[in-house]
Amino acid sequence: MRPRNCSVPCKVSWDELEALCRTERLQCKQLGVNRANVNDYEVEYLCDYKRTKVKEEEFYLVKWKGFSESENTWEPKRNLKCPKLMKQFHLDLDQQLRKLKRRQIPKKLDKDITSFLVQKAKLRKSLQHWEAHLNQTRNHPGRIFVINEVDLEGPPKNFTYINNYKVGPGIVLDEMAVGCECKNCLEEPVNGCCPGASLHRMAYNDRGQVRVQPGQPIYECNSRCSCGPDCPNRVVQRGVQFDLCIFKTENGRGWGVRTLQHIKKNTFVMEYVGEIITTDEAEKRGQVYDHEGSTYLFDLDYVEDVYTVDAAHLGNISHFVNHSCNPNLQVFNVFIDNIDERLPRIALFSTRAIRAGEELTFDYKMQIDPFDNESTKMDSSFSLAGLPSSPKKKLRVECRCGSESCRKYLF
Repeated sequence: MRPRNCSVPCKVSWDELEALCRTERLQCKQLGVNRANVNDYEVEYLCDYKRTKVKEEEFYLVKWKGFSESENTWEPKRNLKCPKLMKQFHLDLDQQLRKLKRRQIPKKLDKDITSFLVQKAKLRKSLQHWEAHLNQTRNHPGRIFVINEVDLEGPPKNFTYINNYKVGPGIVLDEMAVGCECKNCLEEPVNGCCPGASLHRMAYNDRGQVRVQPGQPIYECNSRCSCGPDCPNRVVQRGVQFDLCIFKTENGRGWGVRTLQHIKKNTFVMEYVGEIITTDEAEKRGQVYDHEGSTYLFDLDYVEDVYTVDAAHLGNISHFVNHSCNPNLQVFNVFIDNIDERLPRIALFSTRAIRAGEELTFDYKMQIDPFDNESTKMDSSFSLAGLPSSPKKKLRVECRCGSESCRKYLF
């Protein structure tokens, strides 16, 4: 069907091409349409439900994949081969009926109920597409899942998933000049290996768990080192190792992240990634974020307050991690290919064992240096300007973390 060596862009989706093939009875190997299934049509989602009065036969209004809604058709249940979609349809229907305090499924659904079911189905499709995009973009082994069973909010707008820092204008990352000559960095380090330059012992044990105190820098082996990719001193650079789920919280905290696998204590979980900007630029953006009542600015003030990470519109899964006054993640400053101490990588390690299904959190006001009250933390001025001649009025943001040690206010 497609000529060889042809790279002309197509203006329709693969779903639409597949539907066109079936309509015109054409076979296409690339689209999976053959003689055996050319007459089969895929159900995208179910829109409505009814039962006949005489034989109590069940019918569903079907939205066909690759076809417009104007071509939806009523189909008897016996003709449909989509048990998962049917189960999800009835779960959504039962949820809505309970909300309306109705016990039995009527023979014909009200318009407000069908409207909700269609919106829910469309939401689920948009989240599935976003989930697929995130997994195509990520460069780490851990998979990303997305779920919203709370409301009808879809994927966030104006957000781009990135895997590494994006450097803003005028900022240069200095690459590592030398690497270690070790063959076994953990057991036989040469000249102190990479951590030797800072007189710190190896940051990780043989299981990759961090063993230095928060506030101490971590120097991992880099691209110029003689050791291989399995070196115990290469942890953060391997990326997220766990399957994680972005989910909508039920108590008004927006999106959150939960782990789908058990995480041991002192284990690397993720990096805080975003756009690196100057503190001057952060001040300007902070005024905008203050009025919106949220911030994604993370000060990189390990040695001096020069740069900030802004994850508002460019970031990774850490963008969705919520605050807690009793968190299960701790911040560490990590250096790999970059030796500029003003630009550490912000790594989040588990403070304790974390169960599968548990939400991941870190303290936005976390201080990793007990002797420095302004050590690395989220930039949280959250101020609203009054009159030009008046002092700034602080906007207090209520904390909803729910922990027993909650400080009641986020900032």
